Amino acid sequence: MTRRDSMASVGAAALVGMAGAAKAAASRSDPMGQHDALGLAELVRKKQVSPVELLDAAIARTEALNPRFNFIAQKHYDYGRAAIANGLSQGPFSGVPWLLKDLNTYIAGLPTENGSRFYKDYRPAVTSELVRRIERAGFVIFGKTTVPELGLTGTTENKLTGDTRNPWDPEHITGGSSGGAAAAVAAGVLPAAHATDGGGSIRIPASCCGLFGLKPSRGRVPMGPPRTEGWGGLSVHHAVTRSVRDSAAILDATQGPEPGSRYAAPTPAESFLSQVGKAPGRLRIALVLDAPAGSPVDRECVEAARKAARLCASLGHHVEEAAPKLDIAAMGAASFVLIGSSVAADMADRAKATGVAISADVLEPITLGFVGFGQKVTGMDFARANNTLQAAAVTMAQFMATYDVILSPTLGSPPLKLGQINLSPDVDFAAWGQRAAAFSPFTQIANMTGQPAMSVPLAMSSAGLPIGVMFMGRYGDEALLFRLAGQLEQAAPWQNRRPAL
Repeated sequence: MTRRDSMASVGAAALVGMAGAAKAAASRSDPMGQHDALGLAELVRKKQVSPVELLDAAIARTEALNPRFNFIAQKHYDYGRAAIANGLSQGPFSGVPWLLKDLNTYIAGLPTENGSRFYKDYRPAVTSELVRRIERAGFVIFGKTTVPELGLTGTTENKLTGDTRNPWDPEHITGGSSGGAAAAVAAGVLPAAHATDGGGSIRIPASCCGLFGLKPSRGRVPMGPPRTEGWGGLSVHHAVTRSVRDSAAILDATQGPEPGSRYAAPTPAESFLSQVGKAPGRLRIALVLDAPAGSPVDRECVEAARKAARLCASLGHHVEEAAPKLDIAAMGAASFVLIGSSVAADMADRAKATGVAISADVLEPITLGFVGFGQKVTGMDFARANNTLQAAAVTMAQFMATYDVILSPTLGSPPLKLGQINLSPDVDFAAWGQRAAAFSPFTQIANMTGQPAMSVPLAMSSAGLPIGVMFMGRYGDEALLFRLAGQLEQAAPWQNRRPAL
C-alpha cells in the first residue's frame, strides 16, 4: 500500500468514525425522531436519555406542531411530570411519552370530553383499566388527542376542538376517529399513541397518515370500567404506530381479560412481540378489490392492493381473488341499530345528569342523526341486529377455514379534503351514511365479526398522500398478522417515509 493509499484509508476511517459520532449525537439530540417507542425505552434503560428529557421533547414538539395540525384535545403536562417525579413502573416502555385518545378513556379527575360540547369539562370518577396497564408498562401520559364527536365519523372535525389536519397535506383529513393520534405520530411528536376502532377508527387514520394500525380481536384489550363493551362489541382499543414491533409490544402490555368482562379473546401461546420477525409460512390470501356494498373504489387504492398482492406472492404466499358471501346491507343496518341505540341512550343519560336538553346547541348533526335513529329502535330490533352480526361472524369463520388472510384496500380513496364527509345541516342522515360508507367500505366488517385487521402503509398516491392496504386475520390470531406485518415491513420498509414538515 502506498503512503497516499494509507492516508486515504486513514481518512476514510476517520470519516466513518465522524459519521458514527454524528449519528450518535443526532440520536442523543433528537431521540424522538430517530427511534420507535421500544428504541426510546432502550435509551432510557441505558441512561442515554432521561424520561424528563423525552417528555420535554414531546411537549416541545406538541407546542410547535399543534397550531399547524390541531391534534391535542387535552394537555396533561403536569400529570406526566408528576408521574416521573413519583417514580415510573419499570415496564417495557418505561419513560416513553404517551398520548391517550380523548374518547371514553379515563383518568379519574381529569377531563374527557369525547370531542363534544355536551361533555365539555366532564371529569370521570374512575380510571380506565387500560390506562392502568399503559402506566404499568412505564408510559408517561401527557395529554389526550382530538376526536370527532363521540368518535362517530371517519374524519376528525368537530365544533369543540376544530379540524385536525394531515401532516402530509394540511388541506386533507387525518381520518377518524383516531385522527388526532395519527396526526401526532405522523408529525413526529411521538412514535406511537393510543387509538380505538369501532368501524375502522384505527385503520382509517393509519391509512390516511402513513402509519401501521392494527385493530385487535374483540375482547383482546380492556374497555372498562364502568363498561367492558363498546357499541355492542364493535369497538376495541389499541394504538397507531410507526413500527410493527411497537404495536406488538403495546398489545402484549395491554391485552388480557379485565374484571367483570363478559368475554375475552383467546390467550396467545407466545408474546406478540416474539412473532415479529418470525416467518409466517406460506399463507393462503384472499384478495378483495371490490367494495362489499358495491360503491366505487379509487383506482390508486385498487392498485395499492394489487401491488401488495404481488409483493405477497413474491414472498411465497398464495394469492387469489375470493370473497366471503355476506349480506352487507343487513350487516350495515344491524351496526346502525347497535350504534344508534347506544348513542341515543348515552345522550339521554347525559341530558339527565346535566339538566341540558339534547339539541343542536350541544350536539352536532351526525350525532343528532344517530340519536333520532336510536330513539326509534326497539329491544327486538337490538336483539335481531345482534343475531345478524353473530351469523355473519360464523359465515366469516367458515370462509377463513380456507384462507388465512383477507387482503383489500383499507379505504375507498386516498385522504379526502377537509369538509368532504362531515354532515352539514342541509344533508340528511341517510345521505351522510352512504357517503361515509363509500369512503371506508372495507373496514367495518372486522368490527362486525370481531376479527383482527391491520392497515399497512405500503403505498403513496400520485398526489403524495399515504394509502394503506388492509389485511384481516382469523379471530384471536393477531400473532399471524404480526408475523406477516414484520415480513412486509422488512420487504418494503416505510419507517423513513415521513411528511416534510
